[in-house]
Amino acid sequence: MIVQSSNSESTICAVATAPGGALGIIRISGPEALSIVGSICRCITTTTPANTVHFTHIVDDADIIDEVLVSIFRAPHSYTGEDCVEISCHGSHYILNKVLEILVQRGCRIAEPGEFTKRAYLNGKMDLSQAEAVADLIAAHSKASHYIALSQMRGRFSDELHDLRDHLLHLTSLLELELDFADHEELEFADRTELLTLAQAIDRRVSQLADSFHTGNALKNGIPVAIVGAPNVGKSTLLNALVGEERAIVSDIQGTTRDAIEDTIQLGGITFRFIDTAGIRHTDDCIEQLGIERTFAAIERASVVMWLIDKEPDDDEITGMRDRCAGKTLLIVQNKIDKDNGRCDIADLTLSAKYGKGLDDLRERLIAAAPKTSDTDVIVTNARHYEALCRAHDSLTRVIDGLTSSLPSDLIAEDLRLTLTSLADITGGAITPQETLNNIFSHFCVGK
Repeated sequence: MIVQSSNSESTICAVATAPGGALGIIRISGPEALSIVGSICRCITTTTPANTVHFTHIVDDADIIDEVLVSIFRAPHSYTGEDCVEISCHGSHYILNKVLEILVQRGCRIAEPGEFTKRAYLNGKMDLSQAEAVADLIAAHSKASHYIALSQMRGRFSDELHDLRDHLLHLTSLLELELDFADHEELEFADRTELLTLAQAIDRRVSQLADSFHTGNALKNGIPVAIVGAPNVGKSTLLNALVGEERAIVSDIQGTTRDAIEDTIQLGGITFRFIDTAGIRHTDDCIEQLGIERTFAAIERASVVMWLIDKEPDDDEITGMRDRCAGKTLLIVQNKIDKDNGRCDIADLTLSAKYGKGLDDLRERLIAAAPKTSDTDVIVTNARHYEALCRAHDSLTRVIDGLTSSLPSDLIAEDLRLTLTSLADITGGAITPQETLNNIFSHFCVGK
């Protein structure tokens, strides 16, 4: 983790709560935080004890703006690592903006998006992966995405990377010693077989973390579920029944759905992203054919495919669908059981989307199809982290190849350094370009 000063002498302020609430919190951070707040709240001074809360008034000259609670946090024991003050006042748009106006007049400046968390990172309060998890935690829309973000913010992913880093440093040190004492052939610091075993173990863990991105991305953004089938089999009716509103047009006319329609729901604390698609059939209508091509594209993107049928498909249809869904969860769902068509032998479950029969069974099957995680799993959800892990894996592959083929130690050591750099890019343990930092924190909301 980088531990360095933010090199900023400015004191920043911003509203840290969403607009429209009964209460609002204004956060102030920086070297002059206490003195500036003390100039508008007379009971606050530069000697006010840390970790205390004070009931007071905000005043502008002789005018009382609001009755507030003021919380004091002193460096380094604050979110940013600097002196911090949080003012809890009424959530009126006028009051919040008036307080900000007064603070700016007294020496603050309005914080940039993510600047509080950026200062926390620069002051060593968290590493870069933890800082990014703050934004994920704010944006979490399900129990699963909330848990993963909270786990990462608390440092579980960071701890895993630090452990890998320690093993890599040990491996690098042994090779560097070989280079330093190359003239002493009688000295052997590590057997190549031992080094190879260690490198392979590190690479397996890096690959596991990279492979978890598929699961993490689905849990973070919603598990994509494609609803596919022939025209008029009830796909749009099923989507409407699952989301509880009329999202898709329902008609007896074939080919009504010509573009993919998406909506999300939560089941068992997991977000599912349903995609209603155009009916699959042979057609000479070029517009409908474009819709069918998008259906096939939706199947490619989906983790779960619900194949809706209302009669027994022929062998070619079954083979074609299973081939398209290879590596995915395929649920074959027979709809329109209210018409007493008899159960299809191939169906995994039956329902009537029109009358809501069998939907609970379908929901249970979807929850069962979701990726399984445990409390001990470290899940990668960030594309930047995934790319860095892939680079680390590529470097380790060259290390393993080099150890196997008796490549000179200096070449192997260079690939080990590249591996360390790739992992350090995730946590910010190496010097990270300012442009990269600005890009990461610019996506934060103001106040964080």
